[in-house]
Amino acid sequence: MLRRILSVAAVLLIAGAVWWSEKITAVSVSAGPVEVTYWEKWTSFEGDAMRAVVDTFNGKQKRIRVKLLTVSGIEDKTLMATAGGNPPDVAGLYGPNIPQYAEDNAVIPLDDYCRKYGIKADDYIPVYWDNGLYKGHVYGLCSTPETTALHYNKRMLRDAGLDPNKPPATIEEMDVISDKLFLRGKDGKLVRAGFMPAEPGWWNWGWGCVFGGKFWDGKARITANSPEMVRGYEWIRSYSKKYGADDLQTFRSGFGNFSSPQNAFLSEKVAMELQGVWMHNFITMFAPKLEWAAAPFPHPADRPDMANTTYTSEDVLVIPRGAKHPDEAFEFIAYVQSQEGMELLCMGHRKQSPLRKVSQRFWKTHPNPYIKLFTDLAWSKNALVAARTPLWPEYNAEMSNAFDEVALLKATPQAALDKVQARMQPKLDRLLAVQRARGEQQ
Repeated sequence: MLRRILSVAAVLLIAGAVWWSEKITAVSVSAGPVEVTYWEKWTSFEGDAMRAVVDTFNGKQKRIRVKLLTVSGIEDKTLMATAGGNPPDVAGLYGPNIPQYAEDNAVIPLDDYCRKYGIKADDYIPVYWDNGLYKGHVYGLCSTPETTALHYNKRMLRDAGLDPNKPPATIEEMDVISDKLFLRGKDGKLVRAGFMPAEPGWWNWGWGCVFGGKFWDGKARITANSPEMVRGYEWIRSYSKKYGADDLQTFRSGFGNFSSPQNAFLSEKVAMELQGVWMHNFITMFAPKLEWAAAPFPHPADRPDMANTTYTSEDVLVIPRGAKHPDEAFEFIAYVQSQEGMELLCMGHRKQSPLRKVSQRFWKTHPNPYIKLFTDLAWSKNALVAARTPLWPEYNAEMSNAFDEVALLKATPQAALDKVQARMQPKLDRLLAVQRARGEQQ
């Protein structure tokens, strides 16, 4: 009898221990915050700005803790991590990555989350909302936006007898000013340039768009060799023929790193340059005494409809497919989209906000004297974006190769762009055939 009582007591004791153990475990799990892993590419002051946003979000509530990790080569590593089944909860990609990631089913659509949190297209300057779309669905939301403008050296223009407060309005005017500013040393080598299409070289794929060209019709036809595209590349060739392709290449090879005082624009080796809103940061850091200004990039004289052309892009936040905590991840993304979160981040980057609603404090305290110019340019009907297609990485490379061939006088613009057309059209045809086979609407 005693043995049976002890046996029952032992069973009850064990059961109680198990119950209490599970209770303790459950309490400890539910009591702790959900850790959201966030991969981002930024370092230096840009990374610090996002860290301030993360810290503010973490401090506002106790349910979620965002862990920010800096990851180089983020677009490739996020794709590999997603394919391997171990992605971060949030990833900070580039706007042009969206079509490829969406097509590969590597990121989840955010439409339902946007509806839940009241995030809608009307909250944004249109181009920044549209950059996160693919086939009508939201796959990414903006973190920081970008536009470009002509940056020019006021002192160099003044020393050449030009009005430093009257930047060129047309391509032709810019070419004339550029001629006056080009300078060779006694040995005949270039020591100063007015403008160079190859500097800084980040938009070599897009010069045809300044002349009205488009990458494709948005449906089924690549338009790399359209007359407008060819005209843009003829303009590129005009600089190589005028100043010498080898001379320009040799001159440019002597430029220092972009993020340094030896930057071509900062060291006053190049007087006029297409650059983004971020350029103010590097002027402040490396050339604070530089006399500079920014203005809309010039348009062809016979194409006034192309005025206020600007290249736009943005950094985007996405939720990779297979993320462990998508709900909590989007709660953080939603905070970044709020006016508070967005202005904290964009002020830290010294960029404009992508939102329509901006506080007066943001405008009054922003250090970039041309911040409203960059904001206004985003509203332009000529706000250019990379082609929204999964083929963009290949297309970009092909257009950049064509630029090099033309700039080095190795091919005519027509021949170089015909080659791009011949290579890219079959790839688009195959992509569309696969999408049709999947029953997707074009």
